[in-house]
Amino acid sequence: MSRITTSVLAARAGVNVPSIRFYERLSLLPKPPRTASGYRVFSPESVRRVRFIKRAQELGFTLKEIKELLALRVESGSSCAQVRSRAEEKVRDIEQKVRDLRRIARTLSRLATACATRAPTGACPILESIDEPGEPPKKT
Repeated sequence: MSRITTSVLAARAGVNVPSIRFYERLSLLPKPPRTASGYRVFSPESVRRVRFIKRAQELGFTLKEIKELLALRVESGSSCAQVRSRAEEKVRDIEQKVRDLRRIARTLSRLATACATRAPTGACPILESIDEPGEPPKKT
């Protein structure tokens, strides 16, 4: 069986070495055996696993959610329906984030429009709004 070092795994998976160590600490990647000289050696399957982790992150899954997906992948009795449910939940989360970002953009746009003067920063509506505790700025 072919074994690969941490640096080779990182290069093949398109990540850096600290990412590999981080995934190990989070148990996203099983701790590999070590050679007599202390080098960690990974199986070629580790490349696929790290690529899976990175792709899932690109799709918006958190590392905790990725750990759950990886568990579903290997657990007997798991079904595609369970994975689909997680994906649908992630879609809802992303759609909510998009709504939140649009609201933030509208608010910042209104504040930027209100700040189209050469007034001193002490009267800047953007700074005043950020400084105010509590509710976000009201629509003008």
